Amino acid sequence: MSTFSKTVRSWPKSAPTCLEDLRVGGKSALARLLSAIESFEGHPQLTALLDEALQNPIAQVVALTGPPGVGKSTLTNAMISAYRSEGLSVGVIAVDPSSQVSGGSLLGDRTRLTTDPEDSQIFVRSMAARDRLGGLSEHAVAAVILMRAVMDRVIVESVGIGQSEADVALVADTCVLCIQPGSGDSLQFMKAGIMELPDIICVTKADMAKVASRARADVEGAMSLSARQRRWKVPVLMLSAIDGVGIDELITGCDEHFSVLKDGNHLAHQRSAQVKAWLTDQLKVQFGQQGVAVLLQDQEMRWDEAVKNPFGFKQETGEMFTAFLTDFSKQ
Repeated sequence: MSTFSKTVRSWPKSAPTCLEDLRVGGKSALARLLSAIESFEGHPQLTALLDEALQNPIAQVVALTGPPGVGKSTLTNAMISAYRSEGLSVGVIAVDPSSQVSGGSLLGDRTRLTTDPEDSQIFVRSMAARDRLGGLSEHAVAAVILMRAVMDRVIVESVGIGQSEADVALVADTCVLCIQPGSGDSLQFMKAGIMELPDIICVTKADMAKVASRARADVEGAMSLSARQRRWKVPVLMLSAIDGVGIDELITGCDEHFSVLKDGNHLAHQRSAQVKAWLTDQLKVQFGQQGVAVLLQDQEMRWDEAVKNPFGFKQETGEMFTAFLTDFSKQ
């Protein structure tokens, strides 16, 4: 989020002021707060609430990534139904391509997701990728953090191009890569290093029989060449969301992976590393590579604080740099 101006707008009375307000307020409170992410970015109230939410997660975050047309939206629908059948609340962040004119989400309300609007335990939000080449905008990251502190499961459906595969790894506990039979995706992903990222791989459209089986064999071959050291053996699942084939196995795989992460201190370590990587990236965007190098040299002992309160740390750092540049310009 950009550095907030000295003129602080009044926080809207209808918006939550703390995490407890957000949890009690349900979908309407979450909707108002997600809107405030953009209209009140950098506001001290929002910054404090985001840091509070980051420190009090509830949900497992499952990211679905893969090329356009692979069936991510259909799979998202199937996963929502499966989680709701278990009595779990589900939040969805559907990251859409951005309009180059307005900067807004091209697909808007995500009509491909057929959820029940009357179900208070399902919340879907479309968010634009903006200038992240298909990756997660800062607003999308903030939205994931808020949903993670409220819902039982959060699904992030990425655009599936450019930066998205690397970006989802900054927010996901479990990353699911979707590959379409007959597309040659596994070879391209192996060349791009993307096969190092997923925790679960799904070959979609399993009803394509022999072609799907060949795709699975290709993926398993590519995974055998991976140099990544893992505590977890990445399963390669055959899946047809329309027919319901493989959905239960996917849900089980996500649950088992989350259990492995929670064993010991692996989950906390992974999330801490994600925050540090995200914060470093944000500071580079705002201050440049050299500015971050100077900052880290001067602030190295503050990383523990920064990881616990990244939004506040980023805001404070922005104000520090702004003050420095203002003083420098007067000399």
